[in-house]
Amino acid sequence: MTAGLGLDGAVVLVTGGVRGVGAGIARVFLAHGATVVTCARHAPEAPVTAGGRAAEFLACDVREEGQVKELVERVVAGHGRLDVVVNNAGGSPYVPAAEASPRFHAKIVELNLLAPLLVAQHANAVMQRQDGGGAIVMVSSVSAVRPSPGTAAYGAAKAGLDNLATSLAVEWAPKVRVNAVLGGLIRTEQAHLHYGSEAAVAAVGKTVPLGRLAEPEEIGECVAFLASPRASYVSGAALLAHGGGEVPAFHSATDVNRREDK
Repeated sequence: MTAGLGLDGAVVLVTGGVRGVGAGIARVFLAHGATVVTCARHAPEAPVTAGGRAAEFLACDVREEGQVKELVERVVAGHGRLDVVVNNAGGSPYVPAAEASPRFHAKIVELNLLAPLLVAQHANAVMQRQDGGGAIVMVSSVSAVRPSPGTAAYGAAKAGLDNLATSLAVEWAPKVRVNAVLGGLIRTEQAHLHYGSEAAVAAVGKTVPLGRLAEPEEIGECVAFLASPRASYVSGAALLAHGGGEVPAFHSATDVNRREDK
């Protein structure tokens, strides 16, 4: 991680910033000199740290309007402003669509689409009053732009999140910029729950053109760039951070145009 993005002293809120990709994002902002506040429903066992500095934690269920309102108010009361919001909280367990209940699907859409909208609304209300405005980054997924079997509602919600970012970028300009980062396959402390053993994780990594899964901090650097003054003319954009995507399945089945020396 390198300095130079102009984030020194910025006040940044990262939802779901206590583990996995969210913690990686929080560490990147800390390394760039920002004041970082993380939130989740439950406090982490230890604070997120980087470079000898720690992120502040505030408990919040981002699906609850009253808690979100209080969260934003506490950040502003404690730090005087709110410069960046990273809507990272989200996710979904693997459940085939035919077996999932309507309530399950509703909860997944609520967490991955409606909650980011709720957080963004309260953040925007603050940022519109600030001389420097602010930046909001939605942490999306490649599931938004390709089939998402086993997590169909999640993929659909992330597709909605990407569209939401483009709409808010128009509605809230010029004071507030809104962008999205579409993360690919990422290695976190819970990678085994998604991919299995270390051998399986390595095999999955080989399906990516860059030959490996992303590290959370690599997604964090993309988020930090979009939130920074370096991206001052970038709004309504969707940045793919997926290592080149996925090799088309037919490539492993075809028997023409193959290079045997690979």
